Amino acid sequence: MKVYKEIREQPIFTTRAHVFQIDPNTKKNWMPASKQAVTVSYFYDVTRNSYRIISVDGAKVIINSTITPNMTFTKTSQKFGQWADSRANTVFGLGFSSEQQLTKFAEKFQEVKEAAKIAKDKTQEKIETSSNHSQESGRETPSSTQASSVNGTDDEKASHAGPADTHLKSENDKLKIALTQSAANVKKWEIELQTLRESNARLTTALQESAASVEQWKRQFSVCRDENDRLRNKIDELEEQCSEINREKEKNTQLKRRIEELEAELREKETELKDLRKQSEIIPQLMSECEYVSEKLEAAERDNQNLEDKVRSLKTDIEESKYRQRHLKVELKSFLEVLDGKIDDLHDFRRGLSKLGTDN
Repeated sequence: MKVYKEIREQPIFTTRAHVFQIDPNTKKNWMPASKQAVTVSYFYDVTRNSYRIISVDGAKVIINSTITPNMTFTKTSQKFGQWADSRANTVFGLGFSSEQQLTKFAEKFQEVKEAAKIAKDKTQEKIETSSNHSQESGRETPSSTQASSVNGTDDEKASHAGPADTHLKSENDKLKIALTQSAANVKKWEIELQTLRESNARLTTALQESAASVEQWKRQFSVCRDENDRLRNKIDELEEQCSEINREKEKNTQLKRRIEELEAELREKETELKDLRKQSEIIPQLMSECEYVSEKLEAAERDNQNLEDKVRSLKTDIEESKYRQRHLKVELKSFLEVLDGKIDDLHDFRRGLSKLGTDN
């Protein structure tokens, strides 16, 4: 920024884009002027009252285009624009990363173009004013010479033409003032030209310094990139070690859980063993009880066998009693039938007796 202040040329807008130039042979194909996106800036020259688009790739100036009012920036796609520079005899193209950046650059181009037009109009007015003064001085100088020659040859006419001489002297004074002003303007323009040359020399020096700075930054960037790669490799190694440590921790955690499970199973087995020992202590008692129960069971089986024999004998007796009952029922039925017959006979006999008693 200090260099720009010294050379009276300041950046008014800066962006980044890929720079292209038209192929001078085919006038159709684009040739990349930069390998990657570079800085593209609008510069305003206070001394010359002009605007330029400048872009530097390392130590190489790839764009140095002075903007004129007849230039036009054309959008050929959503992210690409171009303009023709007749002084450089080429067409520049810019590829942006977004449509918004392209729109901002185009708007700035139109704004700078209008400013360049206004500056050109002002410069044209100054040139026309100075040329008018020069023409007037050119027209009036012969008349003054003629007047002086007349005054020098004819004293009588000079004595009689006093007011005309006064007028001619005043015109000569005006011409001298105009010539002095034009000479001052010429000196001023020479000074401005010298200033522009010095500005260009300073700009060249600044570009060389910036190129040296870029080379130094590239070396620093390369060193930083190598250091970054080394640190990344170290980080990867540490992450690998951390992952191994985490895996070991997980294994240890699993082993601890397995040990705790085995300890719990061991405690359960010990409890079961204690219970078995207690049970083994009461086994003799259980054996004696089992023998006693077995004896009782055998006695019960014998009693059961006896009872079954009795049941079978009782069943036999019941069958016999049922048979006797059936036989008795048959006999009783036959007896009742005989008894009924006897009763009928008795009734008949009784009716006969009662009849005999009635007859008697």
